[in-house]
Amino acid sequence: MSDTSTGLDRRALIRLTAKAVAAGAAVAAGGALAGPASGAAAAPLPPGPGDLSGMPRALALSVPRGVGGEAPLPPPPEQLADGRVSPPSGRVPYARSAPGSRAAAAVDVPTTLPFEFNRGGYRILPGLPEALRPWRNRPKSWKDVSPDTATQFLDSEGVVQFRAARDQPGYDHPVMQIQFGLGCVASYRTEADAHRRSVFLLRAEAQAKRLIDRRVEARGAWYFPYPFDWRNDKHPGVAYRAPWYSGMAQGEAISLFTQLAQLDGVDAQRRTLYLQAADAAFASLLRGDDGSPWAVHKDASDYLWIQEYPGSSPGTGDFTYNGMIFAMLGLWDYHTATGNELAAQLYDGGCTTMARYFPLLRNTRWASYYCQTHRVPTPSYQHHHIDLFHQLHWHTASADFAAHMDTLVDDFPGPIGEGGGNIAFAAGTHTLYRLDTAADGAWSAAKQDAQLEVKKVTFARATQAPTTMRRRIQDRGIYYLISGGAYDGWWVGEAWPTAFLRGEYLTYGYHHQRTITFPGGNQEVDVYRFTENGSDASIRTVSFPTPSNAPTNVRAVVNGRPMFRITAGSLAGYWVPATSVTADNRPGSRSA
Repeated sequence: MSDTSTGLDRRALIRLTAKAVAAGAAVAAGGALAGPASGAAAAPLPPGPGDLSGMPRALALSVPRGVGGEAPLPPPPEQLADGRVSPPSGRVPYARSAPGSRAAAAVDVPTTLPFEFNRGGYRILPGLPEALRPWRNRPKSWKDVSPDTATQFLDSEGVVQFRAARDQPGYDHPVMQIQFGLGCVASYRTEADAHRRSVFLLRAEAQAKRLIDRRVEARGAWYFPYPFDWRNDKHPGVAYRAPWYSGMAQGEAISLFTQLAQLDGVDAQRRTLYLQAADAAFASLLRGDDGSPWAVHKDASDYLWIQEYPGSSPGTGDFTYNGMIFAMLGLWDYHTATGNELAAQLYDGGCTTMARYFPLLRNTRWASYYCQTHRVPTPSYQHHHIDLFHQLHWHTASADFAAHMDTLVDDFPGPIGEGGGNIAFAAGTHTLYRLDTAADGAWSAAKQDAQLEVKKVTFARATQAPTTMRRRIQDRGIYYLISGGAYDGWWVGEAWPTAFLRGEYLTYGYHHQRTITFPGGNQEVDVYRFTENGSDASIRTVSFPTPSNAPTNVRAVVNGRPMFRITAGSLAGYWVPATSVTADNRPGSRSA
């Protein structure tokens, strides 16, 4: 560890106390932070000996340049990761002819909902910026456009094949092919090089062609079969004989076909085919569980489900959260492209289900549950849930999903990125821990974060140490793994202002404005303006006689604390700890 300059600690930094009084408050209940309080006190307070608990203001009120930012997005989920693949025990009834005309096919497409279900009034927003639309955040990198790994390779037609191992046969895997195609579409949209652009389009269309060529036509819809047997021993009941089907594949196929039809490099004939395929895939979500194949049903409380793993009996399945939301993105794409009202109603039903069952998805202060049926906490899917609820917020502007995302981030936050960062330690005594984890510090199901050793260390002055990991420790709080110096391999708990990760991390932009509310009753709340070098850094203490509102559009972990950034009014540019305010007038949202 290296000592840190305390230059700013010697400066007379101003601490403002703005106490709103009833005669001239800055904000009335429900108002906006628009100006300074009438009659508010503003007195300079020099940093006393105990100010910030021995942490120099140069560290406490500044963020390093070029670190942190948005949470890294995990790779697309591997649908078959925990299961066993075996050769098919049944024949797949592939369609034997090329698709007919779109007009002729439309005769068989359902024109009504399969059943009535709960709808909460969630709307698909028009005019969303391109970057916030489905799958734009998952472009395929050029180095991965021709995969050859233990589990993936391209066949002679440029179609991705799944194999259990290099010495095993390859199979069509609809979700893997669709997500590969969607990644290529996302890259095509932004790639400047003409050759690479053409390859991305070639790959995306190869996946779409395979889906169309090997479709199963049933119940007035197209289904995309899995041509191998598969079972997941961790999820009893998820055991399939070929051919089997997935609502996740059905919904994602809608996205692939719809998005291909929108590209400038696709001619009119292919565009018509892709729109026909999108119609036929969408029709599968208008068929309930009263026939076979099926992917859509409602539960006993009339909530709509798109089953990633439909059960062998009607109304049964894994009730998998991420698979349903990925399928819902197809409904968003289809409605946005066609204006189809049934797609909007199904999307509303899906959002209503996700909002209703969020308390069952959540696993308080730990990784969320993968599915409702088996309730297995799955750290790798926690970050998919965070991303998917973020997208639901973008696509609907509903504060429900923003709040759900906030909760998941606090329960079990995502990684801070490969660059890591630095922990600031205040002068004084700190407790360090050795924990039983995976080699890189990640959680291990076999080791359970068991405590191996503990010791106390004392620093005469503030210091810093590098870290590569910030995460929830099982049955504890948030901790940092020290990655260098005398205490390499030890963990320290996050505790403002005595031990925290310097910088802005896990930044989530809401796009749609949210409202945070400061408490009434003249309760004091500190707000912070951070700078890169600390020269302008300041803390203001504000209080209001009645609850008072302020707008925000960003939430991040700043110097070790989840915070909202205020975007307008006299406190514009200041950050406020999330635990000091209420977001979107939600009871209990101020709790840690």
